[in-house]
Amino acid sequence: MLKNMFKKTYTKIDTKYHTNTIPADLWRKCNKCGKPIYIEDVYENHNICPKCGGYFRISAYRRINMIADADSFEEWDCEMEISNPLQFPGYEKKILAAREKTNLNEAIVTGRVQIGGYPAVLGVCDARFLMSSMGHNVGEKITRAVERATKEKLPVILFACSGGARMQEGMISLMQMAKTSAALKRHHEAGQLFVSVLTDPTTGGVTASFAMLGDIILAEPGALIGFAGPRVIEQTIGQKLPEGFQTAEFLLEHGFIDKIVKREEMKKILTNILKLHNGRTEYAYDAKCSQRVTSVSQLKGTRQMKARIRSAWDSVQLSRKTDRLAASDYIGALFDDFIEFHGDRYFKDDGAIIGGIASFRGIPVTVIGQEKGKTTKDNIFRNFGMPSPDGYRKALRLMKQAEAFNRPIICLIDTPGAFCGIEAEERGQGEAIARNLFEMSSLKVPILSIVIGEGGSGGALAMAVANEVWMMENAIYSILSPEGFASILWKDSKKAGEAAKVMKITASELKELGVIDRVIPEEEPANRDTLPMITEKLKQSMTEFFETWFDRDAEDIVNNRYDRFRKF
Repeated sequence: MLKNMFKKTYTKIDTKYHTNTIPADLWRKCNKCGKPIYIEDVYENHNICPKCGGYFRISAYRRINMIADADSFEEWDCEMEISNPLQFPGYEKKILAAREKTNLNEAIVTGRVQIGGYPAVLGVCDARFLMSSMGHNVGEKITRAVERATKEKLPVILFACSGGARMQEGMISLMQMAKTSAALKRHHEAGQLFVSVLTDPTTGGVTASFAMLGDIILAEPGALIGFAGPRVIEQTIGQKLPEGFQTAEFLLEHGFIDKIVKREEMKKILTNILKLHNGRTEYAYDAKCSQRVTSVSQLKGTRQMKARIRSAWDSVQLSRKTDRLAASDYIGALFDDFIEFHGDRYFKDDGAIIGGIASFRGIPVTVIGQEKGKTTKDNIFRNFGMPSPDGYRKALRLMKQAEAFNRPIICLIDTPGAFCGIEAEERGQGEAIARNLFEMSSLKVPILSIVIGEGGSGGALAMAVANEVWMMENAIYSILSPEGFASILWKDSKKAGEAAKVMKITASELKELGVIDRVIPEEEPANRDTLPMITEKLKQSMTEFFETWFDRDAEDIVNNRYDRFRKF
C-alpha cells in the first residue's frame, strides 16, 4: 500500500525512457535530474533519487513509517467535519476531492508514537492535500495534539510542509497561526520539548507560526523554507533572487535552524534528542577513575612548582599553540551523544561558537565552546575564535534552552577576545556581551566554565558567569592581550612579555586572587597525544562538580553565582 501511495507522488511517465521490455509502471523520470529511476530503488532509498540525491516529497503515512517504532503509532482526530467559515463557493467539493485522492481527512496526521523507544506526540503534514495549506482543521488538529501532549507531559514533533495559509478560509486561516503558537507557548512553559522539522516546502503562515517555534529546529537538505515564496517575492518587488536563496542550507548559514538532517538519519537524530530530554538519569561514579586521578594529583604539586618557574609569557605562548587542544577535542573526549546545534535565530550561525546537547555519565548537559579552528581554512571559518554578536546570542539561546529543560551548562573558553570588526559593531557586540552577563547571572541551572586556552577580556567573560570557573594549567585569563596591555600603558607592544608578568594572568596567579576556583593539571604539550590523560583528570573534577551541584535548588544555585561575583 505504501509503495502504491509513493508511486502516485511521481510525475507522469516520460515514455522516451521506456522500451517494450521494461514495464512502464516500474520506472519514472526524476523531476530533479531528469534521469530514469527504478521505483523500488527509490522506495528503498528513503524516497531519495539514487542518481542525484534529490528528495521527493512523501506522504504523511510514509513519513511516519520511516521514523516510528513498529506498530507504535496511534492516530488522533482521524475524522473532522469540513470547515467552510466563509461559505466559499466550491471549497467543500475541493476538500472532498482531496480526501478521495489522498485517503486523508485533512492535510496533517497527528497522534502518539514511539521513536527509538521514547514516547512523543507526532504531527506530519502532507503536501498532497491542498499543498498542506493551514485552515481551521489543520490548526485545530495541531492545537489539540499540543494540548494533549502538554497534559500528558510528552514532547511534540511536527513535520512541517505547507504552501501557507488556506486562502478559501480567509482570516479564520490566519487565526490558526496565533492559535497554534499560543498552544506551543503553554507547552513550553510546562517544560516540555517541541522539535520542529522543516521539509520541502515550508512557507507562508506555517513558517511564521508553529514551524519556526521549535526548541530545536531541524530541516531536510535542500528544503524550500521562507515566509514569502520565491514567486511571490519576484512578482511583488521585481527582485531576482540569488541561487540557493530560502533553502535549508541558506537558513542554517543565517542562524535560523539548528541542524540539517538527512532523511535516512532522521530517526536516529530524533531518538537521541528524545533520549537527552528524557530527564536526568543516575550516573555511575567510577571509583577506579577516582583512584587514578588521585595518584596523578600527587604529581600536581611538582607540576605547580614548574608553573611557578615558568614565566607568564611562557603560559601565553603555550595557550596559543596551534596544536593545542580545542573545544571540539574536549567535547569529543568528555561527552557522549553530542548533537551540535546552530544559529542565533536572528542573523547568522557563528563558527567561533560551537554548542549543543550531550550527556556526561548519563547526565544530559548543554555544552558550549569557543573554537579557533585547526587548519587555515577552519581558522578563517571560525574567525580565529573571535565570536561575533551572533555567536554570543547563539550561546545564550542554548543556555536559555538548557534552563528550560533543567540541564547543567558546561562552557569551554578559548578566545583572544570578541571580534571587533565593523559588522560586529553594527550588530551590537557590546549589547550581546552585556546581555550574556545579565542573563547568565540568573540562570537556574548549574554553570561550569573552563578556560582551556586563551581567556581574552569580555569576550571570555561572556561565557564565564558561572558557579565555578576553572582553568587548564597552561591557560591564561586576562583583561586584554599582553600586547594590547603594553600598547595602552607603555605605548610599546614589544613589551608584551613584561606586561604578562605584571597582569597576573596565569592559572596559579588567578587561583590565588580567587578569580578562578580550580586549576586542572595538564600533560605537556596539551595536544591529541595527551588528550586521554588530560580528560581523565577533567572527568574526575567534573564528577565532583556534579556531585556538589546536582541536587541544589534553583534559588541556591542563583544566589551562589551572585555571591561569587559580588565578592569582587
